[in-house]
Amino acid sequence: MPEGFRHVALNDLDAMEAAMDDTVAAVFIEPIQGEGGVNPADPEWLRGTAELCRERGVLLMLDEVQTGMCRTGEWWGYQHYDVEPDVVPMAKALGNGMPIGACWATGEAAEAFVPGDHGSTYGGQPLASAAARAVLRVMEDIDAAGLARKQGERLREGLLAREWVDSVRGLGLLLGVEITDAARGGRTAPQIAAQLLDAGLVATGITPTALRMAPPLTVSDAELDEALAICDRVVAGGGS
Repeated sequence: MPEGFRHVALNDLDAMEAAMDDTVAAVFIEPIQGEGGVNPADPEWLRGTAELCRERGVLLMLDEVQTGMCRTGEWWGYQHYDVEPDVVPMAKALGNGMPIGACWATGEAAEAFVPGDHGSTYGGQPLASAAARAVLRVMEDIDAAGLARKQGERLREGLLAREWVDSVRGLGLLLGVEITDAARGGRTAPQIAAQLLDAGLVATGITPTALRMAPPLTVSDAELDEALAICDRVVAGGGS
């Protein structure tokens, strides 16, 4: 892993302030931790961190690889928090299957990075860039953010109505689902995810006790109902 990074506990503003000495150039945060367990940043913590960055001349970099491109019900996850990042990396959904990554920056951060500072074999690759332009047009046309809000709320309500669900966290169509101890019956969430896959449903065991659910932004009511029915059989039914 690259050197020079310090890790600070999510949602601990005192720890963030203590770590932000005069050697810190930037703070790098996911608005909602993806691989970390679908853990949303606390709004006051993220706004407080942004204020510390402004006071101390530190860049605020918000990772939108998982939370961007309408996944959370807004175009970008940070839009739920009333903060303005200096740098935003993105990828995955930008190409809707076509491999691509991108990064934007504003103000002085953008001026510090000019053509020739960085190069890569496939940087600015025309096919991937054309695919991204087409994806953006379609996402605007179908109001992908609105779809994520609507279907995310439907999925959340459906999950919370299940006895095997302890709690649901996340935004839009990026949800972490805590499974009760009784429903797990000694199984871990990754084991349950494997059983769900065998039954035809893709989910991720993101922690030992929680599943990550991130269906397509175009998921239909019928598909959500089918997904919940599969979960009822596999999770509540002990894998049968």
